[in-house]
Amino acid sequence: MLRGHQSWVFPNRPMIAATGVSGGPFEANGNLASDFDMLHEDLWMGMDSYEKAHRVLLEEATKIALQKANVLKEKVQFMMAGDLINQITPTSFTARTMQIPYFGLFGACSTSMEGLALASFVVNYNGAKYILTGASSHNAAVEKQFRYPTEYGGQKPPTAQWTVTGAGVGLISPNDSSNNHPVVTSATIGKVIDMGLSDPFNMGGAMAPAAADTIMAHFRDLEIDPSYYDLVVTGDLGRIGQESAYEVIQQSGLKLERSKFQDCGLLIYKDDQPVQSGASGAGCSATVFYGHLLNQMKKGVYKRILVVATGALLSPLTFQQNESIPCIAHAVSIEMEKG
Repeated sequence: MLRGHQSWVFPNRPMIAATGVSGGPFEANGNLASDFDMLHEDLWMGMDSYEKAHRVLLEEATKIALQKANVLKEKVQFMMAGDLINQITPTSFTARTMQIPYFGLFGACSTSMEGLALASFVVNYNGAKYILTGASSHNAAVEKQFRYPTEYGGQKPPTAQWTVTGAGVGLISPNDSSNNHPVVTSATIGKVIDMGLSDPFNMGGAMAPAAADTIMAHFRDLEIDPSYYDLVVTGDLGRIGQESAYEVIQQSGLKLERSKFQDCGLLIYKDDQPVQSGASGAGCSATVFYGHLLNQMKKGVYKRILVVATGALLSPLTFQQNESIPCIAHAVSIEMEKG
C-alpha cells in the first residue's frame, strides 16, 4: 500500500460513484459553466450573509451527488470536507444539516485532494462503503478574510487571483467493475514547503515549490514516467505559479511535456474575465475536477490524470505577525476503469 516515502497505491481502485458541483454568477459566465450542476444568479443565494451562502453551495453539491447516485444520506458512513473560512464553519454547518459522521479537513486550497486521498484510503481498506468528500469557497466571504472586502474595491496587482465561488463533491465507494467509471489509483501526500514568500497577493508563486515537490515525489515513489498520464493538472497556481512550478520540474530532470501540464485556475474562467493571474480558492480544484475534468474523462478525452491541489497555509493571524506563507500540495491519480 505504501509506495516509496509518501505515496499510497490503492489496489482495490475505489471509484468516484457520483459528483455534485455548484457555483456562483461569475462561474456562470466562465469557461466551464456547462460542467456545473447548479449555478446561482447572485452571491447571496437567498441568505443574509456570504458565509451562509457559502454553506448553501456545499449543501447543494452534496445533495446533488447523493441524488445522482441514488444513495440516501443515511447510507453514507463519513463526510470528509473543508473550506477556507475560520474553523471551516460553512463545512461544519453543512455536516450539521446532513447528519453524516464528519471529518473536518483544512488544507487550504489543497483540501479537495486531501479529502479524496483520505476517503480513497478508507474505502480501499473496507472502512466505509460510501464517503462524501469535497471542498468549497465563496469569493465575497474568503476575500474579506484573507485580503480586503470586495466592497472596498481595492486595486489588485497582476499576481493576484480570483477566489472561486463554488463547491465540488464526490461520493467515493468500492469499485463496481461492471461500469466504466473513474477510479482512484494512488495518492502522494505533500510536505509543507516555505520559501519565505509573504505576499498574500501572490499565492501562486508561494505554492509553486510545494506543487513541484509533490509532483517529483509522486513519480519518484511510483517509479513511473510522466508520459503515463494524459494530463497533470495543478489546483490553483495561476499563470505565475504554474510557470514557476514547471521551471522547477524541468530543472529536476523530470520530462513532463508542457502541453500536458495545466492548471485548474487557468481553465475555469475566460480570458476576458478580470481575474489577473487566474483563479484560486478551495472550490477551484474541487469544481474543475469534480465537474469538468471528470466529464472529460467520461467522454474519453483523458484516461489517466494526476490532480495536484495546492494550498497556502496562511491565516490573518500569521499575516499580522509578519510570518511567511507555508504551502502544501497533495496529488491524486484518477483513471477510467475500462476503455
